[in-house]
Amino acid sequence: MQGKMKAIVKPERSPGAKLEQVPIPQINDHEVLIQVKATSICGTDVHIYSWDEWSQSRVNPPYVFGHEFAGVVVEKGKQVTNVEVGEHVSAETHIVCGECKQCRTGQAHICANTQIIGVDRDGCFAEYVALPAENLWKNDPDLPFDVASVQEPFGNGVHTVLAGDVAGKTVAIIGCGPIGIMAVGVAKACGASQVIAFDLNEYRLDLAKQMGATTVVNSMNEDPLEVVNQLTNQEGVDVVCEMSGHPIAMNQGFKMVTNGGRVSILSLPIRPVEIDVTNDIVFKGITVQGITGRKMYETWQQVSGLLSSGQVDVKPMITHHFPLEDFEKGFNLMIEGKCGKVVLHP
Repeated sequence: MQGKMKAIVKPERSPGAKLEQVPIPQINDHEVLIQVKATSICGTDVHIYSWDEWSQSRVNPPYVFGHEFAGVVVEKGKQVTNVEVGEHVSAETHIVCGECKQCRTGQAHICANTQIIGVDRDGCFAEYVALPAENLWKNDPDLPFDVASVQEPFGNGVHTVLAGDVAGKTVAIIGCGPIGIMAVGVAKACGASQVIAFDLNEYRLDLAKQMGATTVVNSMNEDPLEVVNQLTNQEGVDVVCEMSGHPIAMNQGFKMVTNGGRVSILSLPIRPVEIDVTNDIVFKGITVQGITGRKMYETWQQVSGLLSSGQVDVKPMITHHFPLEDFEKGFNLMIEGKCGKVVLHP
């Protein structure tokens, strides 16, 4: 397909972005061209838009960013056999090498040579996006495009919560950004006895409550450790899912987890965090796990199952819809914390 398309471009190494006309991507024999029907804004996109320290060290403008989407295949390469034109798809956003030690031992989600769309190469804040066919995930045509577009971040929440057993356990979700809110729903659906959500933002705590949190805690108004002790008979929670990246909140997470418990960390602190390893990790005998991306493609199967079964309904946390042209409104809402998930429609 030839011609131009609308796209949100990170034009230079400074805050902000621009809506521009750019060439429609051309595909090779192993790729597909997808017409983007819905694309959602991620915290990573906010980092890039705001031009913080992490983005300054990672991305190289000018390029099209964005990595969460749902769309329809409109063109496929000569050697593509796993998908047909007209099918509804989303995509695993980690493009991996298939040759490193991790890829060859079933751990492709931590491939040493990963490229992420919208971070390391052009992304999906556009009318069209080109991707390797092997990265596609086929969607049920009845799945609404806005819901389908949040499967990638939903997968992050699924991976974090289900990195260990949660059935019958007490689970703390620290940080109620969109992924934290979705993680609440996952923990509840998978049998957690209590799901305690922590944040400073009442708007997002309300969304966490809607997604199934049994207790919500504004850490500005209540002491998280005292609340946990009251709710767990002084024992601490079995599982902590750290989604905030804030040094104080992370330390509270390590202190509230019970002896022998688990701390799974998805958040990306922008600076080193000091942790009391001796008392909060070693003597407590806990498991600490870093979470990156989604297991390929085990997590995607879990995501699909949770959505299709109705066990998790992500619609309450999709709070805003805008045309692509109004992207700045969406980013401002994300920065202000006055939204759940914001979906753009090219």
